[in-house]
Amino acid sequence: MQKPEEIKLADSVTTRGFVLAADLGGTKIAAARVYRSGKLTHYRETPTPPEGGRPVVEAVANLLGSLAGTDARAVAVDVPGLAYPDGRVWAPNIAGWTRMPLRAALEKRLHLPVLVESDRNAFVMGEAWCGAARNCRDVVYLAIGTGIGAGILTAGRLLRGHGEVAGSAGWMAVRGHFLPQYQEKGCLETHAAGPGIEEAGSRRLRRDTTVRDLVRMAKQGDSVAQEILQEAGHYLGLGLANLVSILNPEVIVIGGGVAAAGNLLLGAARQTMRQWAQPLAVRQVRIVRSRLGARAALLGVAKLAFEAYPVSAARYRGSDRSARHSAP
Repeated sequence: MQKPEEIKLADSVTTRGFVLAADLGGTKIAAARVYRSGKLTHYRETPTPPEGGRPVVEAVANLLGSLAGTDARAVAVDVPGLAYPDGRVWAPNIAGWTRMPLRAALEKRLHLPVLVESDRNAFVMGEAWCGAARNCRDVVYLAIGTGIGAGILTAGRLLRGHGEVAGSAGWMAVRGHFLPQYQEKGCLETHAAGPGIEEAGSRRLRRDTTVRDLVRMAKQGDSVAQEILQEAGHYLGLGLANLVSILNPEVIVIGGGVAAAGNLLLGAARQTMRQWAQPLAVRQVRIVRSRLGARAALLGVAKLAFEAYPVSAARYRGSDRSARHSAP
């Protein structure tokens, strides 16, 4: 993948100042400076400390600190879990992060206002700002990787839900009989996310397989691999049909590692979606793949920070730190 160094992603006029943006994942932390125009520079990465807890906070702070400058306006971090209004974070794939006070810790270290957001919301904001859903106001970003989550924009505003749990698309019911594994993963995620597809492949082929293996085999004409991907695509299509019928989006952006399967998966998904979704809504929606990849999260969370903190950092003196919820 092309390194996103000095890439200009939008054509609007740059205003002075930048946001220090970080995308926190279970295995790596990415960070960059993001400008109001959508320009992204100084991209850097570091591994996520496997022990979790406070060492992860320190790794985020150190990486962002290495990018700081006098024109830094704010800090923005997206996380793989839930970001609560008080700046605490629940991230199930980072040990010890059940209610980690990330915003307070970073403000203390970096002396800038900090916005913390869930990664699915950051992704949909990034794609709507500079990517495959640019200038659209009713958008779903569906991330399909080790899990399945959705960032949702309706009339240009993030749909959060009562407890910040809106967008848990992996829990959609797409089968009529409950299996024990749904209790932990959710139904759609069990059948259409990466681990579920790999489990189906390993079971039917009687050897360990990855999604990448199945895609390669399917392209070479292996009928079993093709069937496995088409079955996963069918379940994904049921999930898409539910999203289309309930939300009536203009565009659904598909991202995450499993999206690399392309039409081997999405062809079946589109066919099932057209069959099951509300007829008027399904004629209005476009299903597209992400244009930005991982960069969408950095751009999206920075966009939210620009809107939450429109003044320079020099004027920030402990203003309302719930500003995240005033941003679209």
